Amino acid sequence: MEDTNKQSNKWEHEEASNEVMNNWELAEEESVDWRGRPSNPNKHGGMRAALFVLGLQAFEIMGIAAVGNNLITYVINEMHFPLSKAANIVTNFVGTIFIFALLGGYLSDAFLGSFWTILIFGFVELSGFILLSVQAHLPQLKPLKCNPLIDQNSCEEAKGLKAMIFFMALYLVALGSGCVKPNMIAHGADQFSKSHPKQSKRLSSYFNAAYFAFSMGELIALTLLVWVQTHSGMDVGFGVSAAAMTMGLISLVSGTMYFRNKRPRRSIFTPIAQVVVAAILKRKLVCPSDPRMLHGDHHVSNDVVPSSTLPHTSRLRFLDKACIKVEDTNTKENPWRLCTVTQVEQVKTLISLVPIFASTIVFNTILAQLQTFSVQQGSSMNTRLSNSFHIPPASLQAIPYIMLIFLVPIYDSFFVPFARKLTGHNSGIPPLTRIGIGLFLSTFSMVSAALLEKKRRDSSVLDGRVLSIFWITPQFLIFGVSEMFTAVGLIEFFYKESAKGMESFLMALTYCSYSFGFYLSSVLVSVVNKITSTSVDSKGWLGENDLNKDRLDLFYWLLAVLSLLNFLSYLFWSRWNIKSSRSNNTNVVGDENI
Repeated sequence: MEDTNKQSNKWEHEEASNEVMNNWELAEEESVDWRGRPSNPNKHGGMRAALFVLGLQAFEIMGIAAVGNNLITYVINEMHFPLSKAANIVTNFVGTIFIFALLGGYLSDAFLGSFWTILIFGFVELSGFILLSVQAHLPQLKPLKCNPLIDQNSCEEAKGLKAMIFFMALYLVALGSGCVKPNMIAHGADQFSKSHPKQSKRLSSYFNAAYFAFSMGELIALTLLVWVQTHSGMDVGFGVSAAAMTMGLISLVSGTMYFRNKRPRRSIFTPIAQVVVAAILKRKLVCPSDPRMLHGDHHVSNDVVPSSTLPHTSRLRFLDKACIKVEDTNTKENPWRLCTVTQVEQVKTLISLVPIFASTIVFNTILAQLQTFSVQQGSSMNTRLSNSFHIPPASLQAIPYIMLIFLVPIYDSFFVPFARKLTGHNSGIPPLTRIGIGLFLSTFSMVSAALLEKKRRDSSVLDGRVLSIFWITPQFLIFGVSEMFTAVGLIEFFYKESAKGMESFLMALTYCSYSFGFYLSSVLVSVVNKITSTSVDSKGWLGENDLNKDRLDLFYWLLAVLSLLNFLSYLFWSRWNIKSSRSNNTNVVGDENI
């Protein structure tokens, strides 16, 4: 009897292994090489191919970050736009990049594929850098020189052809960068198979490596390239950004023969719309108690990949009505009235991602403070490192990246293997748990910022002392660690949970969290100022334009409370996500103990 059980278990193990290998082989058949032929797992994909994408990512973020971090200086000093208008130009530029990310994700998944989307729009971004450099170099393409700090009225604002060239160059950069960003992550991840155990482990390492490349690019941009712009001129600085983008494109093209490319899926939204329409049309029907009576995957439309069949789950049962069979021959042939279980499960998965996505908005609102108010904090502190060297307050943003270029390799090389033995998860820490750790830590970043601001304000107002800028380091370091957990966890979770053919679009959606977070920051500042303006003379906590009169510490405490509440909300939604998808073994990437 015991021998029979052992033999049965052996057969079950072999059957499971064969199923995994079959899924991997099917995944390889779905991917193609640069000539459109089926990819070969021995020649295409893997970390070797992903390294070329990582090179592009490091160089691209290096170029775009160098432009974005010093753009307001160029807009005021060279284009002579007033401060309020210049600030709007910069924020609109950053926001447009994230909006274009959605366009890039859609074009990639539906029509072009990630490689061609990166290549086409990479050259668009490069042309924008070159045009910015040319305009910054040629005096006839800029307003006459003047000093806007001494006499704003004597400075002529850029208008007509000069303004047109500037905005054309700026939005070529925004269009190119926005369309490239989500596809870099997706194309690198496409080099690994989610269904193959060994490659699934390497996929997690790739996401960590991608964040390391991002940190390196940001660090170089915030230090070396900003120094070049300051000492050699903006024309040289923009030229260096163009050179960095050129190097990135060379890295991408060099890996062409090693890439495995996923075919575009035509309209990525059609299967989703079909499920919603079919469920609404059959809203009065009652779902069968046995899910096996629902329409299965033996009539699969062209938009759904046969190898990506998903088992039925009990969440969002209303959508199951789209799979109810009725006695009507026409209904079976109409995909807008009868959908497969796989289609419905993909829509359920997408809906379940929404609260996880929403939980990162407050996190990015905190990031906005570190790029604005925390820089102002640094400006009001002692920036002297020696008698001849002062730390630029804007360079404070480089602090977490200096730490991360050491921490990320240590995390992936030592912590992940150790955690993998404890949890049994390929990523060491499951993505949902990783996101939660980052959200929890971000609260302490604001607590640190509030305590520091109280100490700085009291020292300045009561004692007349100016604190050293090094006191501000902890809030940047804590947030840097939290970003390593949350940002990478979110990308990994969205990629692994994504429906077939929507990987790039969901990567683009993660970037939208940044824009929503910055927008929420602006709304919070306005609302807080309005509520705390208790009298005609009072302008609120943040309305005095003087940190010694403002109450930035109280605003930071408010954000700390919001961050904690956001974390508690995330715990609820992450547990719901895990429990509702527990029967779907192919897509569960969470952790029951989150």
